[in-house]
Amino acid sequence: MSLLSTVARILGGAEPENRLRHHEDLLTSLLVMAWMVEARDAYTGGHLWRVSQFSRLLAQEAGLAKQDVARILVGGFLHDLGKISIPDHILGKRDRLTDEEYDVIRTHPEVGWRMLAGHPLAELAEAAVRAHHETPDGKGYPRGLAGEQVPVDARIVGICDAFDAMTSTRPYRRGMPVEKALSIIEDNLGRQFDQKFGELFVSMGRQTKFDHIVAHSDEGIPLRECLQCGPVIVLRKKHQHGDKVYCPSCTGEYTLVSQGSSLSIAPTGAKGSPKQLEPEADTELIGKLVRDSARALLVEA
Repeated sequence: MSLLSTVARILGGAEPENRLRHHEDLLTSLLVMAWMVEARDAYTGGHLWRVSQFSRLLAQEAGLAKQDVARILVGGFLHDLGKISIPDHILGKRDRLTDEEYDVIRTHPEVGWRMLAGHPLAELAEAAVRAHHETPDGKGYPRGLAGEQVPVDARIVGICDAFDAMTSTRPYRRGMPVEKALSIIEDNLGRQFDQKFGELFVSMGRQTKFDHIVAHSDEGIPLRECLQCGPVIVLRKKHQHGDKVYCPSCTGEYTLVSQGSSLSIAPTGAKGSPKQLEPEADTELIGKLVRDSARALLVEA
């Protein structure tokens, strides 16, 4: 972190375009790190992308400035960085967590912030990473912030994070319908969820403004359904007919099959090897996120 801070100071005198390029590289490194953290959990494929997209749309609908929208987009992607510290047996547990295990999960916002602290771009994501589990009633964590004490970024990302958790499949349950998740948010406005942003989110959801994101891992790419584990298989834009993909939970192998303009998956009966199951960051998706936010966010960083 000290080295990165030194590099940032050195770059401060560079030409604007060079500064932007170097800041883009720093931002890309953070997003890749977040993606690799997510890859540890077989049931959260696409979660960071979905939360970042929900957050972007909500911030835009709320009329926030372009720079604020870009910052919240980035914060939505980085919010779970601290889960790197959660042991595998808790992160991948195929049943509900015990109180003791949940206490471990509750450490991830502060761990995420400690990971970021000292990074040249840390301020872009501090609010989302550190406070996305704070609640208006002061019963959230890690600091028990309440009402206006909770930063705007965290209020928005917190709603979007909870909505995606409810509508996504987990080892012990299927994802719930969108309307049920919206109703839960609506019933908890002013307590668990910010009143103003929550009302706006529910309204947008009922206008189907999130349907193209729910259960997707990228624009126009829905999660594919493993026969054993549910919708957990992530495809990428580069995938083509005949490519092999693997369930990150049971390691089952599938072949991609063209069906018109889309791809379906067909089981082969084989299992992925350790080499085939190695996580590889989706650099195309991350590159698009950086391009979408960099101009608004980083030129003055």
